[in-house]
Amino acid sequence: MSMFPEAVIIREVGPRDGLQNESKILPTEDKVAWIDLLSGAGLSYIEVSSFVNPRWIPPLADASEVFRNIRRVNEITYAALVPNSSGLERALAADVDEVVLFLSASESHNRKNLNRSIVESLHDCREVSHHALAAGLPVRAYISTTFGCPYEGRVPVDISLSIAETLLEAGIYEISFADTIGVANPLQVSQFLDRALDVVGQDSMALHFHDTRGTGLANVLTGLEYGVFKFDSAVGGLGGCPYAPGAAGNIATEDLLYMLHGMDIHTGINYDRLMDSAVFIRDQYNERHLPSHALQAT
Repeated sequence: MSMFPEAVIIREVGPRDGLQNESKILPTEDKVAWIDLLSGAGLSYIEVSSFVNPRWIPPLADASEVFRNIRRVNEITYAALVPNSSGLERALAADVDEVVLFLSASESHNRKNLNRSIVESLHDCREVSHHALAAGLPVRAYISTTFGCPYEGRVPVDISLSIAETLLEAGIYEISFADTIGVANPLQVSQFLDRALDVVGQDSMALHFHDTRGTGLANVLTGLEYGVFKFDSAVGGLGGCPYAPGAAGNIATEDLLYMLHGMDIHTGINYDRLMDSAVFIRDQYNERHLPSHALQAT
């Protein structure tokens, strides 16, 4: 057990990454009720919504209203995805605790997802980060398609690390390297971390795995072996990307929690209360099967 971290920080991304690709748009009051359940489970971080133009992501068009109505717990960071300066204005008005930026490591996906080149997106990230930091907000970022792109295939590690260096120079405190379409395997993750940790460091490193091919938790285990202690996940295994055809959901938070607690790794999260939130969101989408193994087991 000495090879693993004693504690892990879980970034719950279900209310944003989990809901953004659902065809059924959850009513605002149900989103609020779900986030309140998540707040009661002991999570330290919840990505509540996105301030992307509502025309592009209709399921998250009510971001401001959701932020206005959730019951906040002082110890929890309530974050939001912010694409640009206009999104930041809305986020600041909603009193978010943290700004999350995003771009892709592959040019094709970045243009599909953001209608921008990577160079243009980096300029946007620097601008938004500058203004968010000036407003006193910490800034986190995703680098999507780090481990593979639906249009270009395998993405060279050098590209992700070059982007990461630019983001760190812009004052971004943490970078989540995302397997957006769930193609990574433990050997690939190991080869990536052999290089990435020298550039980013453990304190600024997070990993974000989708479970499209059933390798999500195996990839987490590889991260743990390298000392990575921050992981993104979504209750119920919800998720996907509108511009990544075939991408399945994130690793389910309850599956991740079951594994970590079984390994005596501390998370600060109450498993039973988290399962209550998983049952709640499952019931809201009762017309489709959620991929969470813990939900299936119950």
